[in-house]
Amino acid sequence: MLEYLRNAADKPVAKVLMGILIFSFVGWGVAEWVFGLSSSDTTLMRVGDAKISIQQYSNMKSNELATMSREEQRKIYTDPTAMSAFQDGVIKKIASIKRVEKHADDLGYVVSDHRIANEIRDIPQFQENGKFSPVAFDVVLRNSGLTESDVANDIRMRALNEMVTMPIYTKIKTPKFAVRAAYNARGASRTIDVATVKFADFDVATPTEEQLREFYKQNPHRIAESRDISYVILPTEMDKPDEYEKNLKIAQKMEDDIIGGDTLAAAAKAHNAKFKEYKNITAAKLPDDKFFDNAMVARVFDMDAGIESEMIETRDGFVIVRIDKITPEHNAEFDSVKKDLTAEWTRAERRKLAYVRANELLVDLNKSGKLATKKTTTVTRTDGAAPAVLVAAFKNSVGENVIADDSNAFYVMHIADEKMPAPDDKKMESVGKDVSKMSAGHIRADFDAYLEREYPIKINEKTYNRFVK
Repeated sequence: MLEYLRNAADKPVAKVLMGILIFSFVGWGVAEWVFGLSSSDTTLMRVGDAKISIQQYSNMKSNELATMSREEQRKIYTDPTAMSAFQDGVIKKIASIKRVEKHADDLGYVVSDHRIANEIRDIPQFQENGKFSPVAFDVVLRNSGLTESDVANDIRMRALNEMVTMPIYTKIKTPKFAVRAAYNARGASRTIDVATVKFADFDVATPTEEQLREFYKQNPHRIAESRDISYVILPTEMDKPDEYEKNLKIAQKMEDDIIGGDTLAAAAKAHNAKFKEYKNITAAKLPDDKFFDNAMVARVFDMDAGIESEMIETRDGFVIVRIDKITPEHNAEFDSVKKDLTAEWTRAERRKLAYVRANELLVDLNKSGKLATKKTTTVTRTDGAAPAVLVAAFKNSVGENVIADDSNAFYVMHIADEKMPAPDDKKMESVGKDVSKMSAGHIRADFDAYLEREYPIKINEKTYNRFVK
């Protein structure tokens, strides 16, 4: 074949084919350069003219997850809407930090290395016997997965943020009319007529199999994603340098054995470590195990099935985690939730009947001005009736007739009148402080809006869709 190509190289047809091949190879490279398709570009977004990489996003995401409670993390990992909102929040936080940094740079603000060094020395976690300890500094950094640059950059950013935002934290004297208006709004009471239509007061027949199946189509029961995991931990007092160094070497050998093909259980036995495994873990149902702190939960639910993690340094020792199996979120079998469906169907049918009755009462009230089975009561914004009633009573105007929707009843209401609170200097002073805080919040919001206009975000859609979405 090669001989044939060499012999045909001088022929016109061969030259045309060679030209097409060469253009194709060059074209790939040119297209990648022209259209920005290089796989090495990890820029997630730009804030003004500053680049934010996907690695910076990942670091911030991990930090945010580590500060959350288990309940908050469960919400994120089980609710796609919550996950999307969380991801957007991380992007906004990174952008906010970068905007402050850019604005400080434009204003010419500088945080000296001398100031950063002094602040590091003053951090209690880096001290022993009241003095800065390089050993304690190194241990804390290792345990937290941070570098010296991370600490220095954090201190620098906090200092720059203080310089930039200091002017907008000036105390504001609130006008008396604004305080009076807020005081009246908070302390006002209203008299209302209310008729309660409870769902439970209506009887419905037992649903048929066909009705339940149709109801299930519209209201499927989802079973959350579950995971089978195992982990090995080499207990270590991480704040003791000698023990840390000794067990680090053992943990590294254990990691090598696992990479070489040993199971986690076998590696744990060989190196006097502890091995544990759990089945069907969900974000809402975690084992009673101190290993599952916020950071570890985030890591476990971010890993793929069939792989082990790298060696992880925790406050209790060195850990390697394996995700043995992942069962995706799925619909429950109809027969397994039939009892629950019956209760839900019954409640939904009762709610429909209650809604019809509530509207009948409202129509009569609008026509005749009379409300059957009414009770007259006085309410404030925080007391006197069910929360749904309080909201409706102050959301609508005096003289209006409305229906308030609650979890177990409808409330048909007539808002009769309103009474303002008596003057009270002490309470007025307290309200004045709150109004002042709100005014300061509005100023900060305006300043944030200015920074957003000055340093707009531009998302790299390709990187976002590949790594975030």
